Amino acid sequence: MNPFSVLYGAVAGARNTLFDRGLLKPQRLKGPVVSVGNISAGGSGKTPFVILLGELLKSRGIAFDVLSRGYGRQTSGVREVDPSGSAQDYGDEPILIARRLGVPVIVGESRFAAGRYSEKHWGLRLHLLDDGFQHRALHRDFDIVLVSSVDATDKLLPVGRLREPWTALSRANAIVLTNESPAKMPLPSNKNIWQVRRTVQITSSPLRPIAFCGIARPQRFIDDLNAAGIRPAMKFFFDDHHSYSEEDIRKLLELKQKNSAGGFITTEKDAINLGDLARSLEPLSVAQVVMELNDPDQALRSLFQQIDGLSV
Repeated sequence: MNPFSVLYGAVAGARNTLFDRGLLKPQRLKGPVVSVGNISAGGSGKTPFVILLGELLKSRGIAFDVLSRGYGRQTSGVREVDPSGSAQDYGDEPILIARRLGVPVIVGESRFAAGRYSEKHWGLRLHLLDDGFQHRALHRDFDIVLVSSVDATDKLLPVGRLREPWTALSRANAIVLTNESPAKMPLPSNKNIWQVRRTVQITSSPLRPIAFCGIARPQRFIDDLNAAGIRPAMKFFFDDHHSYSEEDIRKLLELKQKNSAGGFITTEKDAINLGDLARSLEPLSVAQVVMELNDPDQALRSLFQQIDGLSV
């Protein structure tokens, strides 16, 4: 095994042991906390799942907010997300969640401080903790972890993409599989297994578009396009959470001309990171990822059993 992966695993394991033995104690908010996370570095579908879970909670009249680190933002401290704001101020994923759900989304390096802000300004409510599985400094009442069969055989950072080993799933209350069978992976026993279907909604895609994105697993975006019957004239990938520049726009327009493409197609997250620059790429189509739980009532029932005062 790579020595850097060994070192990474030792540090992560030592930290978890301190929490497991009570030597490090998580802070508690007044409202219940439901965490949505993963064991790999990006690309598991956490944001679409937070949106799915939020929509289910809204449909049942449950008040909630979303607490996020706000990865990639250029600000610091606790801030309430303005849905019309910029990724530089809040991070691309918090803006996407705020726009899709229409609920308070609070970013902060300390998710405890973000939750305290929300409880002060919005009152007692359920907190959805975005990307929270490794954020053990905040007590949670229910841990949801998204995994794939790739995670089961992957290696720890920096060699692979795993933040934690597969055995960390023992801390989860529910494990979410996307378009995969549980038979494909060695899942721990006595866990709630939730299955979701992932699709994309695309309106008026240009013919032979240039497909581009800056996400953790760009091939998944291309697979989504192929499943929707869209065959790009060319693919171009940027780094995850890429902040677009005028130079990037010139490069994309050159690719469009060289490949006789009919326009562009990208992800919702990239559309946020483009900001006003998106106007220069018209016609531009945005692919919206949609998730659907196979049995939402049963999933919520297993969640609410852990939280007093909530019911399906």
